Amino acid sequence: MDIEEAPESLKHIKHIVLILSGKGGVGKSSVTTQTALTLVNKGFKVGVLDIDLTGPSLPRMFGLENKQVFQGTNGWIPVYIDSSKKLSIMSLGFLLNDRGNSVVWRGPKKTAMIKQFIKDVAWDKDLDYLLIDTPPGTSDEHISIAEELKFANPDGAIIVTTPQNVATSDVKKELNFCKKVNFKPLGIVENMSGFICPHCEECTNIFSSGGGKLLSEQFNIPYLGNVPIDPTFVELIEVQRTSEETLLGLYDKANLKPLFDEIIQKVLDQNIPSRTELLN
Repeated sequence: MDIEEAPESLKHIKHIVLILSGKGGVGKSSVTTQTALTLVNKGFKVGVLDIDLTGPSLPRMFGLENKQVFQGTNGWIPVYIDSSKKLSIMSLGFLLNDRGNSVVWRGPKKTAMIKQFIKDVAWDKDLDYLLIDTPPGTSDEHISIAEELKFANPDGAIIVTTPQNVATSDVKKELNFCKKVNFKPLGIVENMSGFICPHCEECTNIFSSGGGKLLSEQFNIPYLGNVPIDPTFVELIEVQRTSEETLLGLYDKANLKPLFDEIIQKVLDQNIPSRTELLN
């Protein structure tokens, strides 16, 4: 694969990972958020690109709703979540005046915006990971993403599903899409796999369980783990706006942190070479 033709803005980034799902409502943005926080807590410098144009929720997830992006000499400057500059975010949400606004665009305009997001963000030169939060499904936006990343040699994709059959059947389409556009599936995460009671911390499988593991066995790809619904994580996202502690500090004490440590370690243990090494 000819990395020399990758977009200039991506050439210095060591690893690029997409977060994909076959349908909406599976908690893909939550998985993206916790993947980013986990990587930073493991010592990596991380950027997150939110190109879910119909529902850009990452500014809210990271407590950055009132922030703005500015144009620099090399492109849009992403927003940092704190002064450590270990985690930066770029999202269409920063360009909307109100998070209640809807994006009513035809396909060509969406395609143009995706191209601009991928090519025109001035990510830090020492970025270890770029996570790309994508729209649900296998729509025109996905094809545009695949075309823009054709020569960028991304590590692959974390696939997010929920346990129900309606979600796993859509994820099968996503896995077939990955095969057609040469996105390597890094593994499947089964999200909303049970509910953790905030009082007794017992986990109940309200949506059943096991669909993600069966998919991983059927397609012979890694199963990264199952993530229950945890109300304390939702509370953490809301509390960060009034807390004196940073989001990274708050998440360090979250119930789901040990679980995501294991999930992300399974991705790191695949020892995918740095893209910058492949350039040399």
